[in-house]
Amino acid sequence: MRLIVATLASICLIAAMQAQGQPTTIAQGSKPMPSSVDVRSVSPALEKYAQGVLLGDLWKRPSLSPRDRSIVTLAALIARNQTVELAYYLTLALDSGVRPAEISEIITHLAFYSGWANAMSAAAITKGVFEARNIGVEQLPPASGPQLPLDEAAEAQRATRVGQQFGNVAPGVVQYTTDVLFRDLWLRPGLAPRDRSLVTVSALVATGQVAQITYHLSRAMDNGLTQEQAGEVVTHLAFYAGWPNAFSALPVFKEVLEKRLR
Repeated sequence: MRLIVATLASICLIAAMQAQGQPTTIAQGSKPMPSSVDVRSVSPALEKYAQGVLLGDLWKRPSLSPRDRSIVTLAALIARNQTVELAYYLTLALDSGVRPAEISEIITHLAFYSGWANAMSAAAITKGVFEARNIGVEQLPPASGPQLPLDEAAEAQRATRVGQQFGNVAPGVVQYTTDVLFRDLWLRPGLAPRDRSLVTVSALVATGQVAQITYHLSRAMDNGLTQEQAGEVVTHLAFYAGWPNAFSALPVFKEVLEKRLR
């Protein structure tokens, strides 16, 4: 409860700064996030929705914790390479309990799921935020080290299925998928499997990659994401990735959730 109160207080403080026209950029060199005054001068209705619906309602819904909402938001912004608001939401994520090591892993993970350039853009912004918070490399996960245990049977089944489907088409992709993604990246302990799945599903929804959602949403729920939380992820992303992406994902979510109830 204290964390939620602190997070909402942080949101209100930044909103107040915006209302007074004060800049909210944290990272040096990044573009400033528009203040409420700036937004109101262009679209009073947009500023009204931002204060009343986005910050005043969506972020207070109990189905996802402020920490989870921060992870979902960061995944969407990085996957869509939308860096203007990134410093603001990185700061909010830290205030909501997302550890620097977890942010580091989110960026690394999304290099594979949204592209290297997006991850590099996010790293540049995050560097400024970390410097402002005196976050040093000692708080970040090492490049390599002990890994989480691998479910050998499940991974062998996945690798066989993908190999049979695409081994003759793009053997390199199949091999990297096994060796780098599922036998290395997904086993890094800096991000819990449930949170790594949350990042992946959020990025897929945010970028309209609906063909990949079935597998990763099922994996997310195997890793501990609940049905209520899954539905709230789509609700949250409707605002941060747009209603069309949310509605494109809904039939896939519906199918996965219904199958798990049988």
